[in-house]
Amino acid sequence: MSINCICLIATFSLFFFTNGEMVKMKIVDQISSYGYSNFASDSSSKLEAKVKPSNFSGPEHLKALVGKCYTLKLNDYKYKLCPFDNVTQHEQTYRWNPYSGILGVWKEWKIINNTFYAMMMANGDSCGTTDRQVEVIFSCGTANNLTSVTEPQTCHYRMTFETPLVCHEDAMLVYPRMDEVLRSEWDEMERQLHDEEITDNGYKLYLQNVFWKAGFVKDPPNFYEEDTFHGYDSLEMCNKEYQKLLEEVKRLREKSAT
Repeated sequence: MSINCICLIATFSLFFFTNGEMVKMKIVDQISSYGYSNFASDSSSKLEAKVKPSNFSGPEHLKALVGKCYTLKLNDYKYKLCPFDNVTQHEQTYRWNPYSGILGVWKEWKIINNTFYAMMMANGDSCGTTDRQVEVIFSCGTANNLTSVTEPQTCHYRMTFETPLVCHEDAMLVYPRMDEVLRSEWDEMERQLHDEEITDNGYKLYLQNVFWKAGFVKDPPNFYEEDTFHGYDSLEMCNKEYQKLLEEVKRLREKSAT
């Protein structure tokens, strides 16, 4: 168990007499931060992440952000965003044991409507039964700045990062950043969806699979996850299963009638 200590720095002296002897006593007016490195300096170098950051992915022009960090002081906290690396938080107070830790490590992209919408920083420090995580939303701005931090859900943070790198209308489109093979797969899924050969859910899962192949997301989709897809990846399969159910219902009704 570590205990932080607050020491005092002398600025001038006072003399007084006790038992006939002159005693020199130091007078202080400034508090030192000995044992209080969370406040005195940025201790991010001492923090240890649970996982390594993922490799770079996404629009090539965002590589200009690699190796750079951006800070925002908000109330009693200092936030540091290092794109494609991690996010840290340092409490700037003199209370005992202020929090200084990792909120998230670069994992993957959150893609919405063919757009790289946000960087997902996951696997941060433990927070109860879960881990801290951050969603970093990109916004057009005249300079690279971390502009806002909120906590819409306990230990789940949302940041806004402004940069001129995303101001062009096509700057964050996903389709142009994939190779020809994956673009062809996407085109074929669009055709199948249009011709009603696959369902909307099937299309979403196949598209997520393409993003996974491209390296934009790290976890492959679960095509048989009951809560999201019910096991059917096409209308044809769904219709076959439906016909089986109709036949089973018919059989049971005939059996009960006899």
